[in-house]
Amino acid sequence: MVCNSCLKSVIVQTGQIGTILTRKRVHLQSTVRTLYAGGAGLTFLWNREFRTSAKMMVDSGAAASQGPVVHKFPEKDDAGYVSGGWKSEDGRLSCGYSSFRGKRATMEDCYDIKTSKINGQTVCLFGIFDGHGGSRAAEYLKQHLFEKLMKHPQFMTDTKLAISETYQQTDADFLDSERDTYRDDGSTASTAVLVGNHLYVANVGDSRTIISKAGKAIPLSEDHKPNRSDERKRIESAGGVVMWAGTWRVGGVLAMSRAFGNRMLKQFVVAEPEIQVILNSIC
Repeated sequence: MVCNSCLKSVIVQTGQIGTILTRKRVHLQSTVRTLYAGGAGLTFLWNREFRTSAKMMVDSGAAASQGPVVHKFPEKDDAGYVSGGWKSEDGRLSCGYSSFRGKRATMEDCYDIKTSKINGQTVCLFGIFDGHGGSRAAEYLKQHLFEKLMKHPQFMTDTKLAISETYQQTDADFLDSERDTYRDDGSTASTAVLVGNHLYVANVGDSRTIISKAGKAIPLSEDHKPNRSDERKRIESAGGVVMWAGTWRVGGVLAMSRAFGNRMLKQFVVAEPEIQVILNSIC
């Protein structure tokens, strides 16, 4: 997702199929090896061949302790520009990231990459969390969202339901953890969860998810903007108002209609994700 606070990219490369999570226009060249995002912001690119015997992954901040072995490349920090990456032992998967803070005073965005084996099957989770009003919501999602999801009792049997319920429960838990503060941080979330040959792409907010196939970009999500007809109807039915204030905003304040956090607008700004399921057969 691209915003004004930082530029962060995570790239996982194996084949000609990829999933890109971003918030601004992304220009794809003939292959998905090169990613351009205009301006400062945050971008996530996930790319691999869809195979049921996927050999993955990485964990945020360290080589994965569960699942296939990966080699971690040394992280470099050059005057605030941070980059690093991993590569699987069999060479079929590589993952890299880079980030720098943009014009804002502090970094408000986070990402998370995790892998685990559940019932003998490798599962892989990728996410980007674009904070606004502060970094606390994005940091909370990095720390808790995937951990809660993997512990959901129906994660392996009904992954789509598990993602939807976990998103909304994590939102409630974050708001509860912030009940004694005067802050009102919020965050979008774009996640891609691979279970077997099923890829579940979930979005809350104005992040964008695109699947790249042989260099062709195919959208998998639609921005949650207040002026989207169904979103506007939902907000107004709940007693809210959509106003123009430089752009369309909920209550004249927030330029997205779904988000984690944002306690003061929670009645109208929900954390229910829209989820797309991509199967091996169509990729």
